[in-house]
Amino acid sequence: MAAKNILVTGGVGYIGSHTVLQLLQQGFRVVVIDNLINSSEVAIQRVVELAGDNGNNLSFHQIDLRDREALRKVFSFTKFDAVIHFAGLKAVGESVQKPLLYYNNNLIGTITLLEVMADHGCKNLVFSSSATVYGWPKQVPCTEEFSLSAANPYGRTKLVIEDICRDIQKTDSEWKIILLRYFNPVGAHPSGFIGEDPRGIPNNLMPFIQQVAVGRRPFLTVFGTDYNTKDGTGVRDYIHIEDLADGHIAALQKLIEDPSIGCEVYNLGTGKGTSVLEMVTAFEKASGKKIPLIMDGRRSGDAEIVYASMKKAERELNWRAKFGIDEMCRDQWNWASKNPWGYGSPDSQS
Repeated sequence: MAAKNILVTGGVGYIGSHTVLQLLQQGFRVVVIDNLINSSEVAIQRVVELAGDNGNNLSFHQIDLRDREALRKVFSFTKFDAVIHFAGLKAVGESVQKPLLYYNNNLIGTITLLEVMADHGCKNLVFSSSATVYGWPKQVPCTEEFSLSAANPYGRTKLVIEDICRDIQKTDSEWKIILLRYFNPVGAHPSGFIGEDPRGIPNNLMPFIQQVAVGRRPFLTVFGTDYNTKDGTGVRDYIHIEDLADGHIAALQKLIEDPSIGCEVYNLGTGKGTSVLEMVTAFEKASGKKIPLIMDGRRSGDAEIVYASMKKAERELNWRAKFGIDEMCRDQWNWASKNPWGYGSPDSQS
C-alpha cells in the first residue's frame, strides 16, 4: 500500500510532536504546519532524529492557519489523505483574559483549514478536542453522550469547532471526521528527547511539579484540600502522551478503513482518576525529589472529580491506554532531568 500523506497542524507542540513521531515510525508521510507561537522548532528537529530513516518523510512549514494563501500552497503541492488538527491556543486562564484572541485564532484558523481542505478534496479529519467540553460533569465517568457545556472561552472554541464539524458532515456526507476528547496528557517520549515545554507559567499540574523538581519553582500550590475525594484534593484522568499519540493513529486507521464513519467522537483517557496528592507522591518516587507543597483554597470553577469512560474507544477504535501514573512520572522525570529548561535555556524563558 502506498504511504498515506497526512497533514498535521500544530505538529510542533507537545501532543503534535509525539503524534508526528509515531506517524513517521508507522510509515506515514507527514507534512507539519505550525506558527511556532507556543512551540519550539527544536522539537521537530528532535522528532526527525528519533525517526531515523523515516525522518526523511517529514516536511515542516512555519504557517499560521489563518493565512489562506500559504495554506493553499501547501495543499497544492501534496494530495493529503487526511488532516490531524492540533493547532490552537489552549491556556484556560489566558482565554478568560483575552477571549477575542482565542476566538480569532482557534475558530478562524479552523474554518480556513476546513474551507481549504474542501477546495482540495481532502475531507478526512481527526480533530483535537478536549474534555473541557463536558464543563463540570455532574457524574463520572464522562461518556461521549454527556450534555456539553464549556466554562471558559478556550473550552467554547473546542465546542464550537465540534459543532462546525457535525454541521458540515451533515450537509456533505463525503466528510469523515473523528473528534477526540482528551483528558490530561502527561509524560514524555521514553528517550527523554521530546516532551512538554510550556511557555511562561504552566497551566497544568504536571509541568508545575516538574519545574519544582528541577529547581525552577520553589513549591507547588495545591488548590482545594476539602473535596469529597480520598485525600481531599481534586481528581483527574491523566493519560500518557505515548498512549494519546497512539489513540490518534487508531483514529486515523478508523477514518481510512471504515467507510461508514460520519462524525464520531471518542474520549481518550485511562478511565481512572488520580488525585493531586497521589500524582505528587508518584512523582517524588520517580524523581527522588521532595516537592514542597502549599495548601490553598479551592479555585472557582474547578471540578471535583473528572475521568473518562473508555468503553467506546476500546470497542470501536480497538485502543486502550497501556501506561499508569508510575510510567507517566518516570518518563516525565526523564525528560525534565535531561531538559530542565525544556527546549530552551534559562535565558530563553519568559
